[in-house]
Amino acid sequence: MRKGLKYFLIIMLVILILIQFFRPSKNIAAGTSANDISNRFKMQPDVQQIFHTACYDCHSNNTRYPWYWGIQPVAWWMNNHINDAKRAVNYSEFLSYSARKQYKKIEETNEMVEKNEMPLSSYTIIHRDAILSADQKQLIKEYTEGVQSQLKSMYPPDSLLKR
Repeated sequence: MRKGLKYFLIIMLVILILIQFFRPSKNIAAGTSANDISNRFKMQPDVQQIFHTACYDCHSNNTRYPWYWGIQPVAWWMNNHINDAKRAVNYSEFLSYSARKQYKKIEETNEMVEKNEMPLSSYTIIHRDAILSADQKQLIKEYTEGVQSQLKSMYPPDSLLKR
């Protein structure tokens, strides 16, 4: 039994070493996207700081990678998480969405923050600065409601509602 365990551990170590050479590409774009939410729906500096600290690592085209991203299989897990988050809403591509989708996604942003579903607890364990205070949540609420108001003024109300 001891010999079998030794071979198993050696094989696992070799696999762990080999997978270090297979990494996903990083989620880093050059500059700010022309479709970034802040290009049409201006953010006050404190709101912009909240979005960059608590949202943009997963919900944009620019992720700040921690040192442990270089360790597999962590990078694969993080890459999958980022891709899922960007499918939910990508603030770097927000203006490319239809008006209805913009309205829905900004409404969901407010709801998720109010319900403490965002940022994820798995993210805030390590990124303590992403834990939102009541004041920060209020700023997000005011911003998202402002975006909704702007959208309502730009488009007919029935075009923003779900069919």
